[in-house]
Amino acid sequence: MLPSYGHLAKLLNASFAGGEFNRPPGTLDNPVLHHLANVASRASLRETSGYGSGLRKFHLFCDIFSVPKDIRLPAPFAVLHSFALWAATDPPPDDLVLRTAPEPFEPVSIAVIRKYLAAVRAWHIAQGWPPPLSHDDHQRINWSLHGLESMCTARHKPICPPITLAMLSTLKGCLQLHDPFNACVWAMASCAFFGMMCFGEVSVKSRSDFSPTRHLTRHDAFFGTDLLGKAFARLDLPSAKTAQPGETQPVFLTEQGDLCPLAALRNLAHVVPALAADPLFSW
Repeated sequence: MLPSYGHLAKLLNASFAGGEFNRPPGTLDNPVLHHLANVASRASLRETSGYGSGLRKFHLFCDIFSVPKDIRLPAPFAVLHSFALWAATDPPPDDLVLRTAPEPFEPVSIAVIRKYLAAVRAWHIAQGWPPPLSHDDHQRINWSLHGLESMCTARHKPICPPITLAMLSTLKGCLQLHDPFNACVWAMASCAFFGMMCFGEVSVKSRSDFSPTRHLTRHDAFFGTDLLGKAFARLDLPSAKTAQPGETQPVFLTEQGDLCPLAALRNLAHVVPALAADPLFSW
């Protein structure tokens, strides 16, 4: 829900509980000039966007880090610089300091953070204070934001923790393999793990999205034995990033004890009979 103009005006003109701050006068002590200043401020508010969410984020930061109210307005550089760093940080998995920090993180984009700082600036001006950040202050904050942005760009996506054999064993123990859906889930998980496949290569977004030219069918699964008499299964991916256009990408699976993908595929075929053109993983 977007804040209304009236709600935004209340946010920008809000005073903290406990009394007014000794803010500097914005005009001469004249009722006409006071009225003109209020009219001009309200007109400026109509041209803003996103200020309500910016102020809410700033006050959330102040509450989390127990920022005293007398340095929220007017806010010094240290408070606003800290606010920008906190709002931009998406803790990487390998940074134990950030991952174990008691304070929660709610990262937003660098562009949104600049809008948040503009909201805090407007709040100061509406309260009769000068803008809290100088040009040099903005340069210092931009320097920090540029570094955080570079870290996120290099990472692209948060690193996912690896799937382990213990996780697979726990998953199998929670499933009833005589149930069609459970049998399908287990076959997908086992084949994706031991075949080192992306989960998107064994799944389909929806029934209507299925296409035999892009997704595995029962026809694409083969069982056999190698020259040493060892059983294996081969899944021919009809579409893969590492395959040439029009060519399939073979994925070989071997027996793996209690978590065996071959046994999972045989169980799926028994529990969920299907035609050759039907999806390999279905229920």
